[in-house]
Amino acid sequence: MADSVALFTSIGLSEQKAKETLKNEALSSALKDAITQVQRVHGPSGVDKAMGTLLYSMASRLKDTKRLAFLSDSIGQRKISTELQLAAALEFVKSHPQDPINLKEFEEACGVGVVITPEQIEDAVESVIKKHKEQLLKERYHFNMGLLMGEARSALKWADGKVIKNEVDMQVLHLLGPKTEADLEKKPKVKFSDVFTSVGFSFLGDVMTGEGKSLMEQLRGEALKFHKTGENFKTEGYVVTPKTMDLLKKHMEITGGQIRTRFPPEPNGILHIGHAKAINFNFGYAKANNGICFLRYDDTNPEKEEEKYFTAIKDMVEWLGYKPYAVTHASDNFQQLYDLAVDLIRRGQAYVCHQKGEDLKGHNAPPSPWRDRPVEESLVLFERMKKGLFAEGEATLRMKMVMEDGKMDPVAYRIKYTPHHRTGDEWCIYPTYDYTHCLCDSIENITHSLCTKEFQARRSSYYWLCNALDVYCPVQWEYGRLNLTYTVVSKRKIIKLVETGTVRDWDDPRLFTLTALRRRGFPPEAINNFCARVGVTVSQTTTEPHLLESCVRDVLNDTAPRVMAVLEPLKVTITNLPDNFKSDVQVPDFPANEAKGSHTVPFTRTVYIEQTDFREVMEKGYKRLTPQQPVGLRHAGYVISVQKVIKDAQGKVVELEVTCCSTENAEKPKAFIHWVSQPLVCEVRLYERLFLHKHPEDTSEVPNGFLSDINPNSLQVITSALVDTSVKGAKVFDKFQFERVGYFSLDPDSTADKSLFIMLHHKMYSVLITAISSR
Repeated sequence: MADSVALFTSIGLSEQKAKETLKNEALSSALKDAITQVQRVHGPSGVDKAMGTLLYSMASRLKDTKRLAFLSDSIGQRKISTELQLAAALEFVKSHPQDPINLKEFEEACGVGVVITPEQIEDAVESVIKKHKEQLLKERYHFNMGLLMGEARSALKWADGKVIKNEVDMQVLHLLGPKTEADLEKKPKVKFSDVFTSVGFSFLGDVMTGEGKSLMEQLRGEALKFHKTGENFKTEGYVVTPKTMDLLKKHMEITGGQIRTRFPPEPNGILHIGHAKAINFNFGYAKANNGICFLRYDDTNPEKEEEKYFTAIKDMVEWLGYKPYAVTHASDNFQQLYDLAVDLIRRGQAYVCHQKGEDLKGHNAPPSPWRDRPVEESLVLFERMKKGLFAEGEATLRMKMVMEDGKMDPVAYRIKYTPHHRTGDEWCIYPTYDYTHCLCDSIENITHSLCTKEFQARRSSYYWLCNALDVYCPVQWEYGRLNLTYTVVSKRKIIKLVETGTVRDWDDPRLFTLTALRRRGFPPEAINNFCARVGVTVSQTTTEPHLLESCVRDVLNDTAPRVMAVLEPLKVTITNLPDNFKSDVQVPDFPANEAKGSHTVPFTRTVYIEQTDFREVMEKGYKRLTPQQPVGLRHAGYVISVQKVIKDAQGKVVELEVTCCSTENAEKPKAFIHWVSQPLVCEVRLYERLFLHKHPEDTSEVPNGFLSDINPNSLQVITSALVDTSVKGAKVFDKFQFERVGYFSLDPDSTADKSLFIMLHHKMYSVLITAISSR
């Protein structure tokens, strides 16, 4: 490991980032190969920091490693020397998978050897300003300067953006002169509340109930009602600027008109049932329409992020049956996001503020006294923030805009002296959601930014920021969030439940996190079916858990083989059978379709039945075993009759002595009961709902808070249940139906000596086999 750390630090990575990189086996392997490839040609000292940064970026973004040597050589030979060229190179090799690569086409696509002179930049900017001179003289500094920058950049594809910006600023100043008092007056803002009158998926309200249609069918149908790729401007409320059509044209060249979505969770907790809907919508919409979907971690808050959350999120996405086109991170773009923030300041659309955190909260916060500080001053202060020259909370970067809900100037960057999970101590300033999300969508050329309705208030800031920076702007669509009764899904509240010992962990079967649902035995296709049944709706939906459980039973009824288990055993000795009697009994795996197979269980002189299947005193309507009433044993072909009831010193029935006869020679009994013989000994955990009230978070329903609403009987443990030996070879998460009891799944707690199952009736049971030896 020390050698690898030294290798990575030799190309400019910090020690912390080198160690974090080594945790990612695929990335570290690709990076080593890339460095080795360059050093083979240029020697051990041939990789400087600039080259190292490009190699790292290439290794982390390249999907097809067969092109790694080729791209490494291009970087080593300094043909690829900027991030812009690298992005073009990655896009080229992705769209040209065939061998060999046409070197001429590659170099032309990546701007290899292109040199942009200062004279060319000056001429291009002069041409753009001349084109817009009349409007510039009319609007002066209220003119959208980003339009000038964008057109100049289009004419000078491989030029340094900062040099172009400086030239634009200089020539505008030469044309207009210094800013006057009128120039400094604030430009009237558009009222987004008047613009955005739709409610996301409002067009679905009268059409979709979700009943009778698979999610894929619903999403394919709705593809006709979303904007088509490249036609973002046709969406109600979408903000169109003079640059929009050029940006959309470039976007279409990159994507080829392919639908692109993303699922962007924060890696600071475990996904819950509401996220299942988001996963299905984002991945499902892309899949239904031959598009692609990214799994993008919104990892901008290093204080709360842990490796276990990154892993669990990806596991749950794949468990639900979806494979991300690529796994990306907001942190992949930290440098680019920082550069865009600098650009935003230069455009006069952001400023460094020193208001304290408590002064920034709420919608009635006073305007910042630093809102109109000079651009150059904010640039210097933002650089000082980046260098760690301010304490946490001493400065923030804020954007000059008003959100739809009236909140003014949201924060774009804040200071946090916490090492990042992926970038280590490279950064001490981190971007916020309001700044990061839309720009990452833009960078990944997302076509449909699907999110829940609480983000509707951020739609205006989403569009504003993309347009303020003159970058491609996707369309944001909102849908209704999915909620369940009798539970909480807030990460903060679940952490409280774990910390207080109310539940074991995030995957406790009483929770509705996805890991808990998997542990409980819910099949992923049942959860997807549940999302389809809820439907593509705009309204917030609060659903009873029994609808989800119904979807689970629908799946397990066809997929979980039947076995016999006894939760509270009562010993039964069949006295008219020999002591060494043993026969094999065939039990169908699926009684409704015996062609699907069967398994064999032993039948001996001693069997065990449920205690509730025997009553010493006959009661009206009771159809099971009593001293006066025989019953049949399921699948065995025998009817048993009680001869003697054996009790312990406290008077509790502990054993029955019975006789048996063939069902062919006996009167048909009123009932057939299940049984086990030579079984495995089990521990059974019986679960009920965790909360007593439907809405544990509602203080009008639960005045003392959700922690006061815990059901004291939500967990009961039985240590001596029995299950037949057919489950002995089961694997974790294998599912069974215990006849007349319920559905169960083998739990991860299982070892060679014990196994755990979970049941899905209105009560939820889990069973733990504690001994392989049979009775």
